Amino acid sequence: MSDAHAHDAGSYYIPHQSPWPVFGSITLFTLLLGAVATLNDWFSVWSLLPGFAMLLLLFFLWFGTVIRENQQGLYNLAVDRSFRMGMMWFIFSEVMFFAAFFGALLYARQFSVPWLGGEGTKPFTHLLLWDAFKGSWPSNGPAALGPHADGSFETISALGLPAVNTAILLSSSVTVTIAHHALIAGNRGVLKFFLALTFLLGFTFVYLQAHEYHEAYTELGLTLGTGIYGSTFFMLTGFHGLHVTIGAIMLTVIWLRVMKGHFTPQRHFAFEAVAWYWHFVDVVWLGLYVFVYWL
Repeated sequence: MSDAHAHDAGSYYIPHQSPWPVFGSITLFTLLLGAVATLNDWFSVWSLLPGFAMLLLLFFLWFGTVIRENQQGLYNLAVDRSFRMGMMWFIFSEVMFFAAFFGALLYARQFSVPWLGGEGTKPFTHLLLWDAFKGSWPSNGPAALGPHADGSFETISALGLPAVNTAILLSSSVTVTIAHHALIAGNRGVLKFFLALTFLLGFTFVYLQAHEYHEAYTELGLTLGTGIYGSTFFMLTGFHGLHVTIGAIMLTVIWLRVMKGHFTPQRHFAFEAVAWYWHFVDVVWLGLYVFVYWL
């Protein structure tokens, strides 16, 4: 790979002989084989472990290479713009990802469940399939799949842990914004403190969500298999929790880079990218809090 002295700072930097795209392709293929083996019960769920281990290694090594190249001054403003465009498209893909799950929730709640209950313009659906089905929400399906003796389950109150987690994520958006302004102003002390506070709030959110899941499974009878409500609830909140976990890890890495003296008030795209991602995660949670917990 070219070093800083061999690279023309006025041209777009293209790495030479990088092994990471090839290693990434092998990693994704290994992960796919593990998923196929798991779904077909060829091996245990541990068949996914090699793919995930290779994926973590890929992230660590590839991002490490990018950080070193950046610190060597190999990236100019053209590369910076390409990074920004890439992050924008990535966040857009994440928006579409969650839009699909919100759409599934909307369709189940506003259309399919009422139709099965005999409402609207499809009364024959109700009579032919499940004439005893009541089209109310939250629904655990016509088979009453809740784990309680009568097939029922309880929902999680919006005023409990979800409200606390909402306050935590909103506070973390404020703290990461304060850290960003401190970076621009060159105030490294404030930057370090509020950035650390941000990822600590993020991990606190994940801990409280895990506690909420435990209560749902052990006390409320609300599980992933509890009808359409259980599946949409855990798919939406679970994937969001995964994104919060990833975001908190990214913030931790950025904080470690700050501690090493990385970033300047003029050049700090990695910080901005993670901040964009974190604000996106916060906005998605507000939608979840309203449409999953409140309504």
